[in-house]
Amino acid sequence: MSNRKLADIPVSVLDLVPILQDKTALDSFKSTADLAQHVERWGYTRYWMAEHHNMAGIASSATVVLIGHVAGATSKIRVGSGGIMLPNHAPLVVAEQFGTLASLYPNRIDLGLGRAPGTDQGTAMALRRDLRGSVDEFPQNVVELKNYLGPADPSAKVRAVPGEGTNVPIWILGSSTFGAQLAGILGLPYAFASHFAPAQLHAALKVYRESFQPIGELKEPYAMACVNVIAADTDEEAIHLSTTLYQSFLNVIRGTARPMQPPVKSMEGLWDANERYAVQQMLRYSFIGGPREVKEELQAFQDETGVDEIMIGCNVYDHAARLRSYEIVSDFFKKAD
Repeated sequence: MSNRKLADIPVSVLDLVPILQDKTALDSFKSTADLAQHVERWGYTRYWMAEHHNMAGIASSATVVLIGHVAGATSKIRVGSGGIMLPNHAPLVVAEQFGTLASLYPNRIDLGLGRAPGTDQGTAMALRRDLRGSVDEFPQNVVELKNYLGPADPSAKVRAVPGEGTNVPIWILGSSTFGAQLAGILGLPYAFASHFAPAQLHAALKVYRESFQPIGELKEPYAMACVNVIAADTDEEAIHLSTTLYQSFLNVIRGTARPMQPPVKSMEGLWDANERYAVQQMLRYSFIGGPREVKEELQAFQDETGVDEIMIGCNVYDHAARLRSYEIVSDFFKKAD
């Protein structure tokens, strides 16, 4: 579908800010700042973090605070949310928060929005107190938020201060055709969560491109897809490191909350055949191996989808190995001198 090489498109980072076994959230925050500084030097375009709640292995619940932490530790990379789960928040509060970030770090803040709670139903109730209509009102809430961040209107009874006039770029995030159609109708960029929900990737991209209306600053559709990548100097090392990713998703399908686990020699005995199949289906777009294999698989993904940007998630336990993975990938996206 696409004839663009990896070097022709931007590459970005999704960091779930994992809490490692026997480590603390503070350790995670230090690693996140260090990773952001490295990927900025390696030429990555964006650094996004996602809102999750009540998860023992993820420290990004206060996403807005962490965006400020990372933006303050870097100088040019765009920093944002992948995403803010809008049903958990009043649009005005989000506008004020991101307006503050955009004032502190001009032209560096992205606002990705999702309509899922980012947690279980009980925790969603604790966050919102009332679940009625929250998800159904997502399109109206996106428009309301967009208006708060748009041109200042001195006559408006409710204004986002700071926020108005900042025009923080808004992205719609999704794992189905619902968000794709909404992004298209509103003329916004779209990011698909193919790193954990690959089933509707192609359908969503088609819906987004066909429904796109150039009603704002974006004159043509702009789609990004997130994938998992674990790259190492050898295939064997990458396969070993990937057992952390498999354990994380095994915990997801079992509904067990655990910090990120170190790699193991083999997954045999840790999952049954049904669990293995379920995890592998969720992780369809996971590219694991040495530099040559990962580059070929990423290029094949680009050829297949024609996305305008690729976002990389890397669930690796060892920080140095995680850095190395992002360093290897950065070389694939560098333009030849």
